[in-house]
Amino acid sequence: MTDHDTTPDGINRRAFFQKSALAVGVLAAPMFIPSHLFGATAPSNRIRVGHIGCGRIGQSHDFPGIASSDLAEVLAVCDLDSRRAASGKRHVADLYANKVWARPEVSAYRDYHELLARTDIDAVSISLPDHQHAQVALTALMAGKDVYLQKPFTMTHAEGQMLRTVVAKTGRILQVGSQQRSWGPNEQFRKGVELVRSGRVGTLRRVEIGLPIDPTAPDNPSQPVPSNLDYDMWLGPTPEVYYTEQRVHPQGLDRIGDPDVNSRPGWLRNENYSLGMITGWGAHHFDTAHWGMNTELTGPSRIEGRGEFPTNKIWNVHGAYHIELEYPGKVIMTVSDKFPNGIRFIGDEGWIWVSRGSEAATASDPTANPTMLKPPDASDPKLLDPAGVTVHMTPSVSHHRNWLECVKSRATPLAPAPIAHRSNAACILSWIAMKTGRPLTWDPVAERFVNDDAANAMLTRPERGTYGALKLAAKYALR
Repeated sequence: MTDHDTTPDGINRRAFFQKSALAVGVLAAPMFIPSHLFGATAPSNRIRVGHIGCGRIGQSHDFPGIASSDLAEVLAVCDLDSRRAASGKRHVADLYANKVWARPEVSAYRDYHELLARTDIDAVSISLPDHQHAQVALTALMAGKDVYLQKPFTMTHAEGQMLRTVVAKTGRILQVGSQQRSWGPNEQFRKGVELVRSGRVGTLRRVEIGLPIDPTAPDNPSQPVPSNLDYDMWLGPTPEVYYTEQRVHPQGLDRIGDPDVNSRPGWLRNENYSLGMITGWGAHHFDTAHWGMNTELTGPSRIEGRGEFPTNKIWNVHGAYHIELEYPGKVIMTVSDKFPNGIRFIGDEGWIWVSRGSEAATASDPTANPTMLKPPDASDPKLLDPAGVTVHMTPSVSHHRNWLECVKSRATPLAPAPIAHRSNAACILSWIAMKTGRPLTWDPVAERFVNDDAANAMLTRPERGTYGALKLAAKYALR
C-alpha cells in the first residue's frame, strides 16, 4: 500500500487512519472546558438586563454594580436623551470588554417602551429622575420584568401605595437602591442595626438623622430644546414649563467621567421632579433608621417640621430644616441639616452612630457637616463589640448582586417594595410637615393624615396629559 492508496470513497488511507487515531485520542482524553461555561455565571444562567436611564447614577453606580456581579448580561440601554443613550451603550461595552464570555450586541433606545417590549430581556434597572420612577417601574412590571429601581421609591405617597400593590400582584422581584443595606467591606450599617436591635444601647429612646442640603441659584432663562432630548417625555406627568439646562441635566460632554454624566443635575433641586435632600439622602437614612428601630412596615404617628424654601422657581427645594417624628414606643426621630450626615441611635445605655462619612454617591453630591465622629462610632467603643449579638440580618456587600440573586431564586430582596414604600413615605410626610408648618397626626395603618384634608391632598399630585402612573394603574384596574 502506498501513500496514494485510497479508500472506496476516495480518502487517502494514511490520512484517514491518522485522523481516526487523533479522533480516538481526543475522545479518550479528559475534556478541559472553561469553568465560566458552568455554574452561576454560565451564559445560560446570566440574567438578561436592560438599563433605563444613562445619567450619572446609572453610569457611575448601577451599570458597574450589575456588571461586577457576573450574573447579568446587558442587552440594551435607554435614555430619552439620545446622546446619553449612546454614551450608555459605550460604557456598557467598556464594562464588559474584559469578560471571558462573548459579549452580545447592545441596543440603544430613546423610548423605554421599545426596550420593555423585548421578550429576551428579563429585568431592568431604572435610574431616572424621581418623577419618572412610578410610571416606568409600573410599565416594566406589567411587561413581566423584574426591576432594580433607584431610590426614592416614588415621587408621591399615592404612587408608592400603587406600586407596592402592583409588585405584589405581579409577583415580580423589585429591589430599591437603598444600598446602605449592602454597604462596603465593613458592613457598618448592617452591623450597627444588629447591635441596636440586640439591645446594645438599652431601650431605644431617640434617633437623630443628619442630611446635607442643596444650594439654590437664580432662575436661568428659556433655551431651545436640544434635538437629542425628548423634553415632553422628560417632563412626563409634571406641568409644562420652558426648557433650560438648569432644570434638566447638563448638555456637556457625554462620556463617563465627563461633566454631562458626573455633574449634579438641576432636576434634583426642583420640586416638580424631586423633593430635595429629604427624599434624596433621606431615603437612605430613613431606611437605615427604620431598619434599626424595627419599624420597616409601619410609620410615625406624629410629625412636626419647619423648613426654608427659596422663592426661585427652578432650584426651589428646601434648604435648612428641622423635623420631629414620633414612632411606636414613643421613640422620637429628629431630622436636621445641623447634624452630621448619618444616623445616631440613642438609648438609655448609650448611642451608636453609623454613616458613610465623607463618601458620597457621586463627587458632585453636597458635602456633609464636619464632625469628629468616625463611622461607625459609639458613646463607648465597647458598644461596637460584635460578641453577644442576638439579632442577625442577611449579609450583603453588593446591593445589585443581592437583587440579581433574588431574580434567580425568587426570594425577597433586601429592600423590597413594602419596606421601600414605608421609608419613602416617612420622607414625604416630613416634606409635607415642612410645607404646612403645623403638627400633623398620621395613621400608619390607614396611611392618611387624621382630620386634615389639606395635608392628605398633598399625598398625590395632578398628572399632565396622557402621562402618569396613577392614570396607567387605573386603566388596568391595578389600584
